[in-house]
Amino acid sequence: MNQVIKVLVVDDHPLMAQATKQLLDQIEGIEVVGVANDGQRCIELVDQYGPDMVFLDYQLPDMVGTDVARIVKGKNPNIHIVIFTGVDVSAFVNHLLDFEVSGIISKGTRHTSIKNMIACILENHIVLPRSILQKIKMMPNQSLQEVVLTEDEILIMTMIVKGATLEQVADAIFTSKRSVDNYQRKIYEKYGVKTRGQAVEKFVQSRYYKGD
Repeated sequence: MNQVIKVLVVDDHPLMAQATKQLLDQIEGIEVVGVANDGQRCIELVDQYGPDMVFLDYQLPDMVGTDVARIVKGKNPNIHIVIFTGVDVSAFVNHLLDFEVSGIISKGTRHTSIKNMIACILENHIVLPRSILQKIKMMPNQSLQEVVLTEDEILIMTMIVKGATLEQVADAIFTSKRSVDNYQRKIYEKYGVKTRGQAVEKFVQSRYYKGD
């Protein structure tokens, strides 16, 4: 790389963020200009430093990767976003590509592979692991039936996406934390998922999600 590529690292785990920074610092032509631990801070640092590339953890405490990608790319169309994550994102990779994500790579990937990936991205390629491509190929070529949520369930999921706690949701809809927990379990059942992160992903891809 002849030019210096400015990179922003976004990860809510301090040790992982530092490890990612150290890994990128070893690559010639890469300058890590900042580290953010949540989506809002990422957006602020993008405005401050104008990086060429963002290494973005998918699961953040205040936002999911798709929302961060949407906001950052909306303001900076030429910025490269690399989803650098430890979770399986194959189920919603098309959603990520809608926001023109430049690459998806797993945490723990070797230094040389990351270096090669960055070079490919700068040559205007999209880089995806073979494992994700294989899972996409195996997915049924038909749309899933839309899950129907009640008004309360929509409000609860909207607040959860924005980072609200169960206590805050309970206060907002004038009910108990236990009732909110029951609502949440019912939403999980409707979506056929087991975790909050999976439910959030289903919700942000649904017609109910309006974004910011």
